[in-house]
Amino acid sequence: MTFEKEWAELRTAAAERGATQLNSAPAAGGGGGSDLVVNRDDLGAIGNDAYELRTKLSKDGDHARPATFEAAIALTNGNFASGSAVLKVHDFWQTHLKTLLDSCAHISNHLDYTKAQHAKDDVKIGGDLTSVSVLSEYMK
Repeated sequence: MTFEKEWAELRTAAAERGATQLNSAPAAGGGGGSDLVVNRDDLGAIGNDAYELRTKLSKDGDHARPATFEAAIALTNGNFASGSAVLKVHDFWQTHLKTLLDSCAHISNHLDYTKAQHAKDDVKIGGDLTSVSVLSEYMK
């Protein structure tokens, strides 16, 4: 079986499971096993890991930059054709390092935002539930 055929079968099976889950009633005793559960502690830990990765990568990912730039300049000044190639490696590394750093920052910031938004939603829902429980007291 080719990869493309197997991949197509897996996508079809996943789509069918998703449609079945969406169109079926929840299991007795509450929601099904596919309920989304997000803990703020989990989000904070992942966001913290992304921040730490970015911090370390920012420092450690820059070690080679000065040396490769100096080597590229020295080789170019010495009329070596490889000078421009080393400069391209330097530039590519810088571009990819910046992209990776930006991605880590995006993950960290997004999870911080999500964590804060979930806390706001919890407060709002809690307030809504309080008003319902007060109304229930009047109905007795």
